[in-house]
Amino acid sequence: MISIDPVTNTERDNYKLLIGSIIPRPIAFVTSLSQDGVLNGAPFSYFNIVSSNPPMISLSIQRAEGRQKDTARNILAAKEFVVHIVDEDNVEKVNATAASLPPDQSEVELAQLTPAASLKITVPGVKEAKIRMECRLEHALELGGSESPGCDFIIGKVVQFHIDEAIYENGRIDPARLAAVSRLAGQDYAKIGEIFTIERPK
Repeated sequence: MISIDPVTNTERDNYKLLIGSIIPRPIAFVTSLSQDGVLNGAPFSYFNIVSSNPPMISLSIQRAEGRQKDTARNILAAKEFVVHIVDEDNVEKVNATAASLPPDQSEVELAQLTPAASLKITVPGVKEAKIRMECRLEHALELGGSESPGCDFIIGKVVQFHIDEAIYENGRIDPARLAAVSRLAGQDYAKIGEIFTIERPK
């Protein structure tokens, strides 16, 4: 067993250990609106559930050399965003939105994704996702970094779910039909794979 003190590592070294160890990670495709009305879209794999009562989810948006990403800046300003689940059908287009564009250009347009109006917030989602969640900002924290924050930790409250009828039955989502993909390290992704069941102890 190799033992490593993260303090002796570079940020990049720790990043590689984390993304190689904590797998698979679900991917959120997030849309947000700039103050100029540009529809921003970007994928994030530091993403998970926070609570079901009320329904809340989290995003950790890493900063590049201390600079806040467009998504974080937009969410903090507008207090709204939409989270989509990335699946086998849309992963190629979502990957295209990871390109570094200036704030006045839309990744949604670049990837030829189709905007879909939201019901309770002003930020549109995209039609290509089987699941999307309209969110309002609940909490935001600046975390990490001895000199300046390393990330923006966002907690959003889900105010509306949109789910494709083909994957929904009796209040449950069919994981095989959703066909969500997850993030590994480097350029690698994973599909759901074999599903098995283990009964939880009482």
